[in-house]
Amino acid sequence: MHVVNCDNFEKCLDVMKEELKSMELNNVWNLVELLEGRKRVGSKLVFRTKHDFHSNLECYKVILVSQGYT
Repeated sequence: MHVVNCDNFEKCLDVMKEELKSMELNNVWNLVELLEGRKRVGSKLVFRTKHDFHSNLECYKVILVSQGYT
């Protein structure tokens, strides 16, 4: 399911912003110039919902995944 089609789009958007802010604060990456003749590595955000033992929504999770196969 795409996040845009999610019933809780605003909550998913908030979780995404929190994750990106956390990555920035923890210096997860450095922005560098791409060398000539090289291709960039793509990435995408994967959204999940976590449920407790009784199938109640516990929290939203987001993970940034690199597409290293490209």
